[in-house]
Amino acid sequence: MTTRPLTVVKCGGNPAVDAAGICADVAGLVRAGESVLLVHGGSAEIARLAGKLGVPQRRLVAPDNVSTRYTDPATLEVVVLALAGAVKPKMVAELSRLGVPSVGLTGLDGGMLRARRKAAVRSVVDGRTTLVRDNLSGRLSEVRTELPRTLLRSGFVPVVSPPAMDEQGQPVNVDADRVAAALAAALGADRLVLLTGAPGVLADPDDATSVLSGYEVPASGAPGRFAGGGMALKLVAAREALAGGVGSVQIADGRVPDPVSRALAGSGTTVTMTCAEPATAGPSGRELRT
Repeated sequence: MTTRPLTVVKCGGNPAVDAAGICADVAGLVRAGESVLLVHGGSAEIARLAGKLGVPQRRLVAPDNVSTRYTDPATLEVVVLALAGAVKPKMVAELSRLGVPSVGLTGLDGGMLRARRKAAVRSVVDGRTTLVRDNLSGRLSEVRTELPRTLLRSGFVPVVSPPAMDEQGQPVNVDADRVAAALAAALGADRLVLLTGAPGVLADPDDATSVLSGYEVPASGAPGRFAGGGMALKLVAAREALAGGVGSVQIADGRVPDPVSRALAGSGTTVTMTCAEPATAGPSGRELRT
């Protein structure tokens, strides 16, 4: 889409992740002539705001050990307020302070992110698999790239977060790691960097020194024996990006100085896939396998 290399960076919502440091590193890449699209979550801010407003929080753990946020109407409101009203403005302001023009977007803007609302979600409760039917979450089905392409061509850094728009035009929560993967694939990004509150994929989740330099995720099914909780979803996102044609995917530490540059130099975990299955292109963007 551009002669400049395109890197999609996901800034994790873990409270230890240094969002200001990520912005500074992104600014350096932009000044060096690269294009960057920044995707962010905000789990810490969501939890803080939910606690302040008295909205209970709950996680759903699927049979393949992938953990996602349970999103009832009150939680969806908290998610939107936290991401669009608190996290995003701070990142846009920080990039502006560093002399880098940016534009804050949610998936609703320009109908950029389309999703199919999940009729039911499988969740393991007390060892039994149950169906949760009142969850306002969706699975990404389409990325409309006109808006982010226009911004990137004009030298802006798009700063993107959930929610997405469902079939009825209503907002639904979608996972920010998978948003980053979908945008990277749809825009033909060279690289995807998923920054988190861990040094990479760990062989032992209790040992921060057990970072795997490389991880081969299977082309389908559960993401592997070293994947649990939020890391499992990052590996699913990495697989989707690779299947969509993204050149490389790195899961790396967002708590260190120059986290993006370090990841691009090979720190953290390089994710590959056993075999790639290319996604099919839609007329107005990239249609995503679900």
